[in-house]
Amino acid sequence: MRKIFPAVLAFLTVSAAAYLGFLHFSRTTPLIPRELLFGSPQKAAPRISPDGSSVAYLAPYQGVLNVWIHDRKAKAERVLTQDRGRGISYYGWAPDGRSIFYLQDRNGDENWHVYQMVLPGGPPKDLTPFEGVQAGILASDKHFPDQILIELNKEDRSCHDAYRLNLKTGALELVARNTGKIAGWIVDTKMQVRGAIATGTEGGNDVLVRDDEQGAWQKFFSWDFEDSRTSSVVGFSGTGKGLYLIDSRGTDTARLTERDLATGKENILLSDPQFDVGGVVINPDDYGIEMGQIYRERAHWTPFRIKIRRDLEFLQKIQSGDFSPVSRSDDDRYWIVRYENDVSPVNYYIYDRIEKRADFFFSNQPRLLKYHFSSVQPVTFQSRDGLIISGYKTLPRIGRAPFPTVILVHGGPWTRKTWGYDPIAQWLADRGYACLWVNFRGSTGFGEKFVNAGNKEWGRKMQDDLTDAAAWAIRQGIADPRRVGIMGGSYGGYAVLAAAVFTPDIFRCGIDLFGPSDLVTFLNSMPPYWSVEKASIFRSLGDPATEGAFLKERSPLSHVDRVRMPLLIAQGANDVRVPKEESDRVVEALRKKGISCEYIVFPDEGHGFVKPENRLKFYKAAEAFLAAHLGGRCES
Repeated sequence: MRKIFPAVLAFLTVSAAAYLGFLHFSRTTPLIPRELLFGSPQKAAPRISPDGSSVAYLAPYQGVLNVWIHDRKAKAERVLTQDRGRGISYYGWAPDGRSIFYLQDRNGDENWHVYQMVLPGGPPKDLTPFEGVQAGILASDKHFPDQILIELNKEDRSCHDAYRLNLKTGALELVARNTGKIAGWIVDTKMQVRGAIATGTEGGNDVLVRDDEQGAWQKFFSWDFEDSRTSSVVGFSGTGKGLYLIDSRGTDTARLTERDLATGKENILLSDPQFDVGGVVINPDDYGIEMGQIYRERAHWTPFRIKIRRDLEFLQKIQSGDFSPVSRSDDDRYWIVRYENDVSPVNYYIYDRIEKRADFFFSNQPRLLKYHFSSVQPVTFQSRDGLIISGYKTLPRIGRAPFPTVILVHGGPWTRKTWGYDPIAQWLADRGYACLWVNFRGSTGFGEKFVNAGNKEWGRKMQDDLTDAAAWAIRQGIADPRRVGIMGGSYGGYAVLAAAVFTPDIFRCGIDLFGPSDLVTFLNSMPPYWSVEKASIFRSLGDPATEGAFLKERSPLSHVDRVRMPLLIAQGANDVRVPKEESDRVVEALRKKGISCEYIVFPDEGHGFVKPENRLKFYKAAEAFLAAHLGGRCES
């Protein structure tokens, strides 16, 4: 059995005053309803029309999210789409402004189709009516109003070719065929597929370019495996003679650079010694960089143009929190700006760049505005081997520490948790729990060394970071060591199962959402279109063909006899990323050994719970589970 981190075993007694304070809190403070926290937003995801006259957004229609249209002049709103199934999550304006296109799959199978809805309305048209085929949007451009570029794995399910889609006729034109190694396409300023990201046998990437869509591919440069974890191509420069890159070669943190296609000369545009460059905003007319984002504890924008600097200075004064432009009209006069705050729902404004006026458009969940929320505070601590680990803590507004506590584990794992309003954190804090989101090693945004420190560390050092987070919360007097739980989805679900078998005395209970239980079967059941990135995935986790014993040892299913804490496991039946069998097998093994385990399967969901009724069912079960084992409040 692995050595238990000593601080976690320290025993602290909850004072009578703290306990009585919690009882008073639970009896006198009304709960924030789960329906408001996890149901459908009242409005979300606004996108301004190309001519600026209308704004599309998502809102419920007959219980599920659909696209609505707001006429700015008439101040009238109407529903455009009328989906009655899973609702719509991803949509956009066609570049000519005459239609809306959106993506839709079937019960979570991730075989997305591209649908078009011509204004003013009517039945949607399936532009990619191919059974078992996954479509994705590559690019659209206001200068090419009659077309968009998409990708389809129509010819070979293991990889995606690039197509030009005529929005007037629906005709598809193949513009780039995948060799079986292309993980991504790069579109230039003339809507030509002139670049590609090819995967190598050792897990790195080759950046390919060509003169035009009839030209031969040439290798421009390569990223090795370690560099590729934090590097990417932003796009072609305005002249088409260079590439904008987020590049970590020769440095730890990824920098924004421009690399000349002819000479290879690279110009550094933006960098930070501790954090990677994240978001980049490109001007839609000259395709130059307008601003770049470095996400430290919070988002920080750097303007590259005087006008953009003035925009940012003005927008900073409108509302507290972090903001970002999410949509703009073709003449660039009007922007939709999103404001993220930790203690209120997301707010959107329509910003007039000429008049320098920002008009409030909507809050995505205004019914929550009457409730009080807990602040989300950035934290850092040192891991047992010396890495600096960051995260975000959210504490109950009422009551006294130490609190029952939940360690939250993000999915991916190659992503990161950011600051802002978080319904899970606010739900837990409202029920009386402290919670801590952890950006464990392997998370992105913190430099190349940090993300690569997670290679082949599933169930070990990545897991140790979560255990160390619990130890830190106990040392800080935040967490009651007898009442610490752990919760996460996807990789986070794996981490919950790993906690149950590798550190069985640390956590009181765990909630696993669609987490892998057997790393060998998980890797061998990857969707076919993941095959182009197989080498990189195997370098990160392990190769089941040659490292099967290693992966089995890191698999929670191999050690279920060690589980002593109760588990709640939730799974979508149609999950193609973590198949249902991953949860079925561990639940069966646990029940055979008489270990407490609740299991919920949603027959109409995939990797994540899209339907609001399913989300509410899950969080109702999770809330009762946590109340039973950690002692927090519970809505009936």
